Amino acid sequence: MCLVLIGWRAHPEYRLIVAANRDEYYTRPTESMQRWTEVPGLLAGRDIGARGRSEGDPPGTWLGLNERDGRFAAVTNVRNPNDERADARSRGELLMNFLRGAADRNLPGPEKYVVDVAAGPDDYNGYNVVVSDLEQLWWHSNRSAAPPRELTPGFHGLCNGTFATSARPGPASEPEAPQAIWPKVRHGLAGLRKVVESAPDSLDDYFDVLSDPVQAPDELLPHTGVPLENERALSARFVAHPVHGTRASTVLLVRENGTFEIAERSFGRFGNPQGESAFRGTVSFD
Repeated sequence: MCLVLIGWRAHPEYRLIVAANRDEYYTRPTESMQRWTEVPGLLAGRDIGARGRSEGDPPGTWLGLNERDGRFAAVTNVRNPNDERADARSRGELLMNFLRGAADRNLPGPEKYVVDVAAGPDDYNGYNVVVSDLEQLWWHSNRSAAPPRELTPGFHGLCNGTFATSARPGPASEPEAPQAIWPKVRHGLAGLRKVVESAPDSLDDYFDVLSDPVQAPDELLPHTGVPLENERALSARFVAHPVHGTRASTVLLVRENGTFEIAERSFGRFGNPQGESAFRGTVSFD
């Protein structure tokens, strides 16, 4: 993922609300969101283009929900072209090791999981990861000096920096972060909050937040080591670059009664729609 917007216990009827875009090269092999036969209960897209995957191994993913136990996870990369190793483990594997909790009850919960992966910061290229069992929500970046952090009720945004942006519930709360907030995160969180407060059950409204193609002005762009032209293109919530862009938009709503719906819209080059998948169900949590 390259943009993850989260409402965590930010509405009395909803435990978790997620709106996220996955930006990727158009040539990377991908399968749309589906129920996985290899991991019972898992709803996720399939990244079948990851390096180092052995034949017969399940692919990785960028966002998923296990409907058997309510485990949720999402990942973004940290953009730094000078800090990419070809021999690093796949970031999609990072999620799979958490999401298959329903199949392996010995796997740790969110806090222990991120603390454990934080002990090996160089196992993977740069990432932000969020994991939840719908009781707790935890964030970690292996390129941040900050330790893993539990995300409190409110609104949270992740992009390709090394930090999470957070805002408390309530219309007067401003987002806060340890570094300059990226424009796509700031405006994305404002859009997410507006939908949560006015039409929290509207999937289309969340997708509208994700579909904004407006690029940030140059003076507000982050400096991640890519050429200025690319930095501009990547500053939009919905990216439509000639070789790299938004491949999938996902919206997840988990209500306090355990019912959920998740929908994914897939895109090809320059945002050409490729289809939509949607699922409903019930997860259990205390």
